[in-house]
Amino acid sequence: MAVEEITLNLSGIKVPAHASDLIAEVDRMIDQFDAADGRRRNPNYVPVDALLLYSAMAHVTDLNLPIGRVFCELGSGLGLGACFAAMLGYESYGIEIDPKLVTAARELANRRNLDPRFLCTNYFPDGYSSYPGQGGDELIAPPLVRNRYGDVIEKPCFEGMGHDTDEIDLFFVYPWPKEHEMMQDLFDSIAGDGAILIAYYGDGEICAYRKIDDAHEPSEFERDDD
Repeated sequence: MAVEEITLNLSGIKVPAHASDLIAEVDRMIDQFDAADGRRRNPNYVPVDALLLYSAMAHVTDLNLPIGRVFCELGSGLGLGACFAAMLGYESYGIEIDPKLVTAARELANRRNLDPRFLCTNYFPDGYSSYPGQGGDELIAPPLVRNRYGDVIEKPCFEGMGHDTDEIDLFFVYPWPKEHEMMQDLFDSIAGDGAILIAYYGDGEICAYRKIDDAHEPSEFERDDD
């Protein structure tokens, strides 16, 4: 895997008032969601530690670790990460398969005069999926198609996003425990060199990773194509 972990030093990072106000509103939305028995109907929705997430995103942004300013939240829920990214100056996208959560996230962003785009789709690009493995979910990735110069000519993308996945500079994901390694494998497979992944693992644990250059070695699945 051509991914390296980045040390995060989040002490002393200040959360601005507009981000704190957003967190407070999302907390109220979560309370309403639970009161309406939303947790029983959608047990897969688990909120992130908002202060920790903002701190990590602000930290990597302040250090200019992402090459550019395109952000994508995989499994965006109510859209907190995507809204933070918009506040931090990113062209921001959220990928969420639940249409009710997509609607709620869009409404939240509109109330906050923020402009992330929320796409109601799966966070696996076409051809990608996973299967249950012995130690956790395993990634299924399609073979890369390259030309004779070694350049990938069929790049993964999310439907409705104006970028291929290798043009996304900063990803965020909050995976289930069984998905930890699989999500790193997905990032390694679809991200461009230099891209950053922030992953929240629950219980106050947040990590960041960078996709690093990996020498291309043609496989038996790759074809020579002009």
